[in-house]
This record gives sequence, C-alpha cells and structure tokens, in this order.
Amino acid sequence: MTESTQTRTTELHVPDAADRETLSAFVARAVRLDGQCAVRLRNRDAQVVEAWVVTPFEVLATRAVHGQITPRDVTVSGNELLAALTVAPGERMDPGPARDLLWHAELPAGGQWQQVDDLPVEVVGELTDRGVTLARENAGPHGTPPASLMDQTVLTVSGDDGPQVKIPMRCLFALSGMGFADSAIAGDVVRVTATSSWLRLDARYGAVLRRRQALLPLLF
Repeated sequence: MTESTQTRTTELHVPDAADRETLSAFVARAVRLDGQCAVRLRNRDAQVVEAWVVTPFEVLATRAVHGQITPRDVTVSGNELLAALTVAPGERMDPGPARDLLWHAELPAGGQWQQVDDLPVEVVGELTDRGVTLARENAGPHGTPPASLMDQTVLTVSGDDGPQVKIPMRCLFALSGMGFADSAIAGDVVRVTATSSWLRLDARYGAVLRRRQALLPLLF
C-alpha cells in the first residue's frame, strides 16, 4: 500500500478527566443542536487542542482543553467523537476517521483580538430569552425564525479606544444553545472581543464567533 492510499491514524490525547468531561459536554451540545455535525480539532500549541463546530445559527462555537490531536488539524464526526469520549474513555482515544470534506466553514486567521467590553451574563440571558420569545412568535412553516430576526442587532458595544461592534441575535442564540452561559455564577461576564473582520463572545464554558462583514459570510 502506498503512502497516498494509507488511512491516516487519528488519535486524541486528553490527559485530564475533567477536560475530557468538558469536551464531552461541548460535543454533546453540538450534536443535540445538529445530529450530523462535524467537529474540527486543531492543536493551538503543544499543550492545547481546540474543538470547533458550526452551529445551526451559522455561528462558530469553540472550546479548548489541554491535550493534543494527531494529525494536528482534522475534522471528525460529532457522533463518533462523542462516543469516544463517553464509552470507556481514557487519556488516548480514537475520535473516528478523518472527515475533512465535511468542513466547509472559515476559521478566523491569527490576529490581534481587541477587547471591546464585558457584558453581565444576566443581561445576555435576558436578551436571549426575549429573542426566543420573538422567534417562537415569528417562526416560519418549518419552525425556524426568519433571517431578519436572526440578524437583528440586539447590542452595540464599544470600548474606550476599541471598535464599535454590533452583536446579532444569532450569536446570543448560539451562546445559549451551546450552554456556554449555563450555571453562571454572580459576577460572570460575557467578554466581547473583535478584530477588523470577526466578533467573538467568550463565556464561562466556551466562545462563539462570527464574521462582522455581511459580504464575507461564514459559510461558502
């Protein structure tokens, strides 16, 4: 068998049991939102692996844990990864075969993220609840809210010297759907950072990201 026809060996190494539980919860949420989701695993550095998914809200979600993935950038099935994390899990596991063709989203390039503001998690939760009510009242024939509601700006934030950033409803839906602000404690915040092209919201259990420019969509 030649090298070009060999199947790549995929291995995920997450030494700490708490990190495995964290990653499992992230993947379980993603699978609950989309039963056919793909998960992209990438090594941030020698000690941290990032997991990425595209939510049904056309917003990226990510969570990082201590660990390593081989190869260093690979896409796998969410269901197969979840099984590896929950069925007789160990430090080293097979997350399933590479399914790189399932990934069609753009990830933000390396760049300088500028902090814009910190939002009280209670405020974010209240705005999300209002959005859910509006979505139910305006759901289409398939039960999905109109794109105009999803793209509606619910918050506009700016720092002392930072850019003015508009946060669309779909980002709050993704934050809530992935459970990133669940079980928040008093004083928790959602941190808003941005580059010239991307918006990022970081909560206690993960982050969501979306392009800021309408002319450069997330999916292509």
